[in-house]
Amino acid sequence: MRWIDRFCYNHPRFGVLNLMRYIIIGTAIVFAVDLINTSSVSLAGLLTFDAAAVLKGQIWRLVTFVIVPQNTSLLFFAMELSFAYFIGGSLEQEWGSGKFTIYYLIGMVLILAYGFASYGITSFSAPMNVYYLNMSMFFAFATFSPDARIWMFGIIPLKAKWLAWVYAALFALAIIRNPFPLNILPVIASLNYLLFCGEWLFNYVRPRNVSRQAKTINYKQAAKKVRKEQASQPFRHKCAVCGKTDVDSPNLEFRYCSRCSGYHCFCEEHINNHVHFTE
Repeated sequence: MRWIDRFCYNHPRFGVLNLMRYIIIGTAIVFAVDLINTSSVSLAGLLTFDAAAVLKGQIWRLVTFVIVPQNTSLLFFAMELSFAYFIGGSLEQEWGSGKFTIYYLIGMVLILAYGFASYGITSFSAPMNVYYLNMSMFFAFATFSPDARIWMFGIIPLKAKWLAWVYAALFALAIIRNPFPLNILPVIASLNYLLFCGEWLFNYVRPRNVSRQAKTINYKQAAKKVRKEQASQPFRHKCAVCGKTDVDSPNLEFRYCSRCSGYHCFCEEHINNHVHFTE
């Protein structure tokens, strides 16, 4: 990760700006073409990764498999694309376009390498896709913004960290139910997440941090009680992430984010570490 951060710092122009937007537009075009296609040959079938076809010269499949739709239902397809666009855009804002591009490229390379390896072992060309890679992006999002609110189906509010456990259960279910080699694909997608967020994850679960976490929980409970007692007091500034105000934290500095839509105030701890509000 230090090498990746250093590379992005030394090459600020590297990366594809709004990468997920281009992927989603391409996926929507493929879906629309197949929707009105009346022939027996689908466009998605010509773009899907197929190790045997690639070895015969169809090298475009090494790239085009990222825009192959994974859902035939229009409703779930639209929900899947909108969710991937939101998560991808949030990660790009957090990391920058260079680092996010590297994240996606590494995920693609891992999937392709596994596709060729499984073909060499079984002589069966399994259709590899980026479904689990797109899902793994949410793990990274939940790591950096665990308390972000996600509206499932537009009506059910869930915190990102809770939804991440649901996704982890879906990964585990896919590993159990899918046949080889497709059952290993969720593991391959998780490697990308571990590469970028593994250090934070391992530090969090270290035994020496257990007591620290317990102290943090007690501190949060005490702080919540103090904030509740001071809720009736007037304040001028309130952090949109942690809820601290200039009343309960008079020595804390507050700033307004120019990249957020509307006027949103943040404390000095979260002014550079938050998910930007959009219209």
